[in-house]
Amino acid sequence: MTRLPSLGPRGEGWVLIQPVLIVLVVAAAWSLGPDWTGPLRFLGIAFGITLITGGLLFIVRGVLDLGGAFTPVPRPRDDAELVESGVYGVVRHPIYGGLILAAFGGAIVQASVVAVALALTLAVVLWVKSRLEESWLEARYEGYEAYRNRTPRFFPRVVRSRG
Repeated sequence: MTRLPSLGPRGEGWVLIQPVLIVLVVAAAWSLGPDWTGPLRFLGIAFGITLITGGLLFIVRGVLDLGGAFTPVPRPRDDAELVESGVYGVVRHPIYGGLILAAFGGAIVQASVVAVALALTLAVVLWVKSRLEESWLEARYEGYEAYRNRTPRFFPRVVRSRG
């Protein structure tokens, strides 16, 4: 298992931390930006919107591909099967990856350094939460270790390794 705190029998505390950080990212982005100006501002807006769109697509696709196995808490449902198809064939945690992309996208669109720092904090929290979740998944599903070894955590690999 893991020495990470579970913050509840199913990891409920981790779920409560997420929306707080998301609200802080949004609030910082809208109230403290823009910190950047000039020609880079337009590029930042275009890049940020791209990240938000990609993040939202990852989130929606992750929820749809999980179907009845979806739960907001890190401990898997008792009646759920391991999902390795769809977006889960590309990444292990597309919903978390989508949240990270959208948070950074919003921070960049609004050009807020504080929101970028909060998005980074959200990414760290989701990384820790995913480690806890994976310890429960590995204990529950015999094939999880092999799946974890062949599938990236949050984002698809851009370059495939030769071998």
